[in-house]
Amino acid sequence: MRNTFVKSLTSEAQKNNKIILITNDLGFSVFEPFIQKFPRQFLNAGVSEQHMTGMAAGMAIEGFLPVLYSIIPFVTMRNFEQIRNDLCYQHLNVKIVGVGAGFSYGPYGHTHHSLEDIGILRTLPDMTILCPGDPFEVQATTHLMLHHDGPVYLRLGKSGEPNIHTKQPDMSIGHGILIQDGTELTVIATSTMLRTAAAVIERLNKIGRSTRFISMPCIKPLDMKLIMSSARKTKHIVTVEEHSIIGGLGSSVSEVLADNIVTTPLTRIAVPDRFTPVMGDQEFMRQANGLSEDQIFNKITNILKHKSL
Repeated sequence: MRNTFVKSLTSEAQKNNKIILITNDLGFSVFEPFIQKFPRQFLNAGVSEQHMTGMAAGMAIEGFLPVLYSIIPFVTMRNFEQIRNDLCYQHLNVKIVGVGAGFSYGPYGHTHHSLEDIGILRTLPDMTILCPGDPFEVQATTHLMLHHDGPVYLRLGKSGEPNIHTKQPDMSIGHGILIQDGTELTVIATSTMLRTAAAVIERLNKIGRSTRFISMPCIKPLDMKLIMSSARKTKHIVTVEEHSIIGGLGSSVSEVLADNIVTTPLTRIAVPDRFTPVMGDQEFMRQANGLSEDQIFNKITNILKHKSL
């Protein structure tokens, strides 16, 4: 995802010299091509996330299009007050790009894990949240982000995620993507779990279960129409995400169902509300939190079995 973002940003910067990429002393070995092409459109603000957010706010007021880039916890938590007061409250056209969704930085420990970012930023009025699940979605959401008026958060993985879509899907802010239709169960996945969810769907297809499969690259605003149609068409909804079970995709979908007094059962597959007591790479951390392909497949088949869908 990260490499696709850099290529997409570089393409956009060729057409818009108001785009200013700002990092906090990272991105080396990633942004060199961008820096070489656009030296006047790149700033290294140093390890100073609060300052770089305020600086971006000033640039936006002067008509520039700042893009903040960093590891997710540093670009969403360390400067939360500045995002709230400087960007959202003033409706400034600043883009926040966080890399390392979920357990992407697994061995680095809890300081680098990104499990609360969606929940935190989702509370802010005027914040748009984009969570692409494959390179095709990254390319599209980067374009959408840069052409949207107002603050946007773009959440990226960094583990060489493969394409799930066979071609560039039609995308717009506030809409999900129906990948496969079905009548028994709806599976909604987002961000770095799209690949795993797609593998689970393939296994469900092989055992003859009719599953509706949705990618949700936009968490805020959420595609309420697609969720409601899924609740009417299928007998159970499952959300899959590499984020805390509190505040992310599952919470967002549950709010839609509750607000519309919908009784379709919902199962949220996400990271439990805890600090994981073991440490390892991304796949190890997923396994430790019930997010491996086999674990998700078993959870869904148990739902199908006990619900007699």
